[in-house]
Amino acid sequence: MVDFKPIAQQDIEVVTGMMQEFYGIDNYPMDAEKSKRLLKEFIVNDSLGSAWLILHNGQPVGYVILTFVFSFEYGGRIAFLDELFIGSEARGFGLGKKTLDFIHTEAQKLGIRIIYLEVEHHNETARNLYLSKNYTIHTRNLMKLIV
Repeated sequence: MVDFKPIAQQDIEVVTGMMQEFYGIDNYPMDAEKSKRLLKEFIVNDSLGSAWLILHNGQPVGYVILTFVFSFEYGGRIAFLDELFIGSEARGFGLGKKTLDFIHTEAQKLGIRIIYLEVEHHNETARNLYLSKNYTIHTRNLMKLIV
């Protein structure tokens, strides 16, 4: 059984532990204390987005974070599926698909027009999961400027 619980202050330690595992997959640097501060800020400010713990049989096994952006091109609020992580022990039970169904329903409730996300080039499993849920490969290139 899968459930989704909004991330609260008391969940920050659990979530940052999962973040360390998630970031470690691709050797991304992670500052746990900074992530804790960011989660605290994110949780108290609804205009930034929403975040949930993924519970399997009542136990936290992952998390998902949806951040909000306003887009004139798409006519209002859009979202970025910033992070979706399911711990290795909970993979293979269909939790990814159930999480994407949940995010789709929540996005409709929130008036989200479109959801963007990133997938690492080497992560075929994630790419196939998203494609199976009607996400499409965008023809534009994602660019960044670190300020």
